[in-house]
Amino acid sequence: MKSSQEIKAMRTALLAWYKREGRTLPWRIRPEDRAGGVVADPYKIWLSEIMCQQTTTTAAGEYWHKFLRAWPTVQDLAAAPRDAILTAWAGLGYYARARNLHKCAGMVCADYGGVFPDNEAELLKLPGIGPYSAAAIASICYNEATNVVDGNVERVISRIFRVQTPMPKAKPEIRGLAAGLADPKHPGDYAQALMDLGAHICKPKNPKCSDCPWQGACGAYKSGTMADYPKRKAKTARPVRYGAVFYIEDSGHIWLRQRPDKGLLGGMMELPGTDWTDAKPDIDTWLAKAPIKRNWQQVEGEVKHVFTHFTLYLTVFKAQASADNFEINANLAKLDDFALPSLMHKAINHVTQQ
Repeated sequence: MKSSQEIKAMRTALLAWYKREGRTLPWRIRPEDRAGGVVADPYKIWLSEIMCQQTTTTAAGEYWHKFLRAWPTVQDLAAAPRDAILTAWAGLGYYARARNLHKCAGMVCADYGGVFPDNEAELLKLPGIGPYSAAAIASICYNEATNVVDGNVERVISRIFRVQTPMPKAKPEIRGLAAGLADPKHPGDYAQALMDLGAHICKPKNPKCSDCPWQGACGAYKSGTMADYPKRKAKTARPVRYGAVFYIEDSGHIWLRQRPDKGLLGGMMELPGTDWTDAKPDIDTWLAKAPIKRNWQQVEGEVKHVFTHFTLYLTVFKAQASADNFEINANLAKLDDFALPSLMHKAINHVTQQ
């Protein structure tokens, strides 16, 4: 553990570094902004936090601007059709986030008068807002003294204290250690400074220790074992699954359908297809599940897509049919009008780019 004097010195060094070196992001309120009286907009901060989950800040920035142009307020977002939200989200992945985004906006308007709750405990009651996001929004927007811990922060803390417990079992221990360092006087700036430290200095590989304001307090740096933290169990092989989709075209239009709300890619559009299975069946088993009878042609090669917990290989079959049969008739030239995940874009391109 660190002494109170050491903790105070660490807070001071981190905030000074952040003031000099911290990132300027579209949604960020920096120290100089706060000094000038600028107040963080909870709607804009919430949007950024949800978008940045599993997404880089660079990729999220483009979507953040697009959403604000289309829906400037939480009331606008709540009133929008959910399919419009899913379509605008397409490409960001983890589509449950988009469904929860719409659900959360509706709840904020219905239960909180269109104003985001001003504390971590109430924010946690909203769909799609977990412990990290709730703590971040509360600290940045409402100056609540919270303990903001994301994956980057976990790495920083594990190195500072040389946490020996492997992840993810170490998470509670790391949260406890992080709470002891959190700055109650400058919670918003401290939280963003710590996130920046993990994202740009205390990197997973080749950390920039010479630029780190916490170098002198870091146990891993002193022992030269930065690459050993956070501790992890040996990786297991990623499971593989197999499926087929059916590309059905009529004069530049293709057949799409909407996936069920529950499950992976819930509510998104897709080519008609089979279930995804652990074992690869024979072609006749797949063709028996085609949406219509046709002389199906198998497209050479497979579509590979890596999800968090498994790798999927899709076989694509193509055929012609009248658009009168289509569940959803999509113009190939206007696919951006549909909430297609990147997996389905890959499958379509696998045919059109042959």
